Amino acid sequence: MTSKDTLFRSLVAEHQEMVINTCYRFVFNREDAEDIAQDVFIEVFRSLEQFREESKLSTWIYRIAVTKSLDHLRHLKRKKRFSSLKRIVGFEDPSAEIASPYSENPAETFAGNEQAEILLSALNKLPDSQKTAFLLSKQDGFSNQEIADILKTSVSAVESLVHRAKKNLHDKLFVYYTKQ
Repeated sequence: MTSKDTLFRSLVAEHQEMVINTCYRFVFNREDAEDIAQDVFIEVFRSLEQFREESKLSTWIYRIAVTKSLDHLRHLKRKKRFSSLKRIVGFEDPSAEIASPYSENPAETFAGNEQAEILLSALNKLPDSQKTAFLLSKQDGFSNQEIADILKTSVSAVESLVHRAKKNLHDKLFVYYTKQ
């Protein structure tokens, strides 16, 4: 076993749980999160020599996990859109439904907590950039500077994304709760 293999094994052992949990927060499916985590570590292995130490290694790995998770969601959306088009044109069985992370039952994930389900639904309606910045800030506790490093953007852009996410969530939740 080479020193690179040994380093990689210890890197996976140290960061695997964080990567899977990060991916899960985007896709809400454990199997998909584990698959994406494998892709993340393959990318880390391939790119390890390109790591420039401008940020912490964990931040760099986290950035890859976020990017791979968002790529996975985009792929599912395209696949679902194409499937719908094929059904309209008549090339596909209408009963064949493509799995989406949004079709998961959040109530199971959050042990029947209706408010969590409502919040999750509102979060999933946010643009990817706002959702990502908001989750990194509020759920994961990253500073704006760390989020800027992860998303490769400015601190002011992060502040704006988090602010707009809060406003959009407020508006969506306000509408829901005033209907009650």
